[in-house]
Amino acid sequence: MLLKETHRFDILVFMVIASIDLKDGHVVQLKNGKDLVLQRDDADTLIADFDTYGEVAIIDLDQAMRNTDAKGNTKNTELLKHLLRKGNVRVGGGIRDVKKARELISLGAEKIIVGSAAWAADAQGEILNKPFLEELVKAIGKQRIIISVDAIGEKIAVKGWKETVDISLLDGAKAAEQYCSELLFTNVEKEGCMQGTDVALCKKLREAVSCRVVVAGGVKSVEEIQELEKAGCDVQLGMALYTGAVSLKDAFIACLDFEKTNGMIPVIAQSTAGEVLMLGYANKDAFEKTFESGKLTFFSRTRNTLWTKGETSGNFLRVIRLRVDCDRDTVLATVEPVGATCHTGSWTCFGAEAGAASNLERLYAIIAERFKNPRPGSYTATLDAKRVREKVMEEAEELTDDAESKDEVIWEAADLIYFVSVLLYKEGVSWKDVYNELDRRHKER
Repeated sequence: MLLKETHRFDILVFMVIASIDLKDGHVVQLKNGKDLVLQRDDADTLIADFDTYGEVAIIDLDQAMRNTDAKGNTKNTELLKHLLRKGNVRVGGGIRDVKKARELISLGAEKIIVGSAAWAADAQGEILNKPFLEELVKAIGKQRIIISVDAIGEKIAVKGWKETVDISLLDGAKAAEQYCSELLFTNVEKEGCMQGTDVALCKKLREAVSCRVVVAGGVKSVEEIQELEKAGCDVQLGMALYTGAVSLKDAFIACLDFEKTNGMIPVIAQSTAGEVLMLGYANKDAFEKTFESGKLTFFSRTRNTLWTKGETSGNFLRVIRLRVDCDRDTVLATVEPVGATCHTGSWTCFGAEAGAASNLERLYAIIAERFKNPRPGSYTATLDAKRVREKVMEEAEELTDDAESKDEVIWEAADLIYFVSVLLYKEGVSWKDVYNELDRRHKER
């Protein structure tokens, strides 16, 4: 097991991106993009671990090297599709046409990484493949595009890093940023070597462009990540994670801007439905304990001590994810509350209601509880697969044929949503699955 954890919770932060490179259907790490150093077959475990701490980059190396079948698929294609909805994923490797990019976005990729296809076939007069990039921007939007400025000897590397073109790294980066939201810079000579990256070159690149810069290749320590962070660069890690040289937990804490906040980072807690629950402050030790326990922990400025929310009342805040703002000085924590959040007994410190507001996820959770632990007289627990389908049809008919006033529409719609939620539970489908499908359809249009 790469990352040891007792409690499963997602921490989505965008300072350090973990990489999963795929080749021949396996997870691999290569040295200089060529020599196999390690191979694994636990992609599901890896993405669960990595997504805990932030974005995950999935790279199809066979696509990059054109090891495809007649349909353009590789031995990694099905595994890649399987992983796309498992986390906050960006995808790269051999994306050469707009159709492929649109497909990956519709399947769940948040961003796509374009490499060789971004560059002109020859460097005579043109640096970029502008027709392709213009079509790509029109199809999926600039914010979803990352362009690789991989370099060997400070020249742009293409075709799976097997060749270079006569375009300097800095010139290429300056030209490319108008078509993307990010640049991914891999120092190919350092890739997989665990000898550190060329920080000076990274700083030159950072100064040359205004878009986000993500550095990959050779980064070997938290100290190096901190140095790159202070220079304004994010980091994509591979070998350092797989060998245990870098802990994502340590990298997360190290990149927070404690200097700006006098050692205390404001932490806003919100429910999974988006309700703001409370505000507290955390120092480094508090974040350490949050990671260790899976329960949101703060530092009490009045008592001058750590405190885990709920340690006396039992009303814990179980951490789902943490997101850091763009200035690295505030954290947004998405949590699952156990009981009321406020010491007054209110659900939130910003209101007087004792219970959570209704939403589809809360309804689904209540239905799940009724089936797992049926109470005497529970109507929900009596619904079998046949009966719930009958009720969905019955309630849909009442909504469409009988409901005339606004109140009647509300009443019948609530009944229909309840029975649809029961049906989803019976079929092992969550509302998130439905949202994902709606999102996929939206991205296709």
